[in-house]
Amino acid sequence: MFFPFYFDPTYILVIIALAISGLASSYVQNTYRRYSEVHSKLGYNASEITRYILDYANLGDVEIERVQGNLTDHYDPKNNILRLSDSTIDSTSVAAIGVAAHEAGHALQDRDDYVYLRLRSGIVPIVNIGQTAALPILILGLFIGAGAGQTLINLGLILFSLTFIFQLITLPVEFNASNRALSILESEQILVGEELEGANKVLRAAAMTYVAAAIGSFLNVLRLFILFGGGNRRR
Repeated sequence: MFFPFYFDPTYILVIIALAISGLASSYVQNTYRRYSEVHSKLGYNASEITRYILDYANLGDVEIERVQGNLTDHYDPKNNILRLSDSTIDSTSVAAIGVAAHEAGHALQDRDDYVYLRLRSGIVPIVNIGQTAALPILILGLFIGAGAGQTLINLGLILFSLTFIFQLITLPVEFNASNRALSILESEQILVGEELEGANKVLRAAAMTYVAAAIGSFLNVLRLFILFGGGNRRR
């Protein structure tokens, strides 16, 4: 049989990465949707519980603001603001409370100078530069040829790898924030029994998206190294 186009077997790595990402995204959406229908018996919404957690942790100076969108919740360490999305801030569901408490966990990390949070914040500028420069440097190396060209290609591959390193550092940051949140929710009996279990499942599902991102980043970098690393340049 005649194949008019060359099939690159390394595309299998791309397909695997996309499949893992899709499965993780579907899992977190289904888990969040399920526990969005389970509401806290105390009746407090995510904003109120987040305020309680912050005050409990002596973080009364951290403000809570609304941010547009769905699950766009995040903690802004530069401005000392915790932003809760439209879908989270007024909700009394254990899913929303879990997400909001997780962001409060990041505020606690900031208070404690959590090493991985500081490390992640510190390498962001380097990663951004790497993402911008990696592809042009790699392409330039392909055009120049052997010797200096391969050196540029190797530099481009290293810059591409910075994203994977960032994803790896992100994993302990996210898991630790969830653990801090769940610990306070349990110790203060904000959520109990099935409520706490539901929040735990939502946060673990969300954490899987970061794991999937790290795996996907690794597979993409691996593909580039197979194609271009060590002089293995496709002609």
